[in-house]
Amino acid sequence: MKFTRFEQETVINFNAEEEMASLYTRDSAVMRRMDTLVNSFPEVYRCTKATDIDKTYEMPKSYVSYRKPRKLSEEQREAARARARSLRKEAKGGEQVQRSS
Repeated sequence: MKFTRFEQETVINFNAEEEMASLYTRDSAVMRRMDTLVNSFPEVYRCTKATDIDKTYEMPKSYVSYRKPRKLSEEQREAARARARSLRKEAKGGEQVQRSS
């Protein structure tokens, strides 16, 4: 079943008393990421319910993170741009070498 971007919701639910948080999602990208965590860390992350359109996961609420936005100076921003350009250039070069082999 195909959902609109708006319908591909993710809801995280926890309260002050319980140690675990619940994550419900219809977003396939979030499901793939959570499935990877479930497979890599089964002692921490669990898939508690799955249907063909959505999944519910459980994890310690301490793993839910809030972060303040990162502020970069113009020099840091330009250095990041240069690194990205360099990586793209290397990746393109690597693809061309692989194709000619």
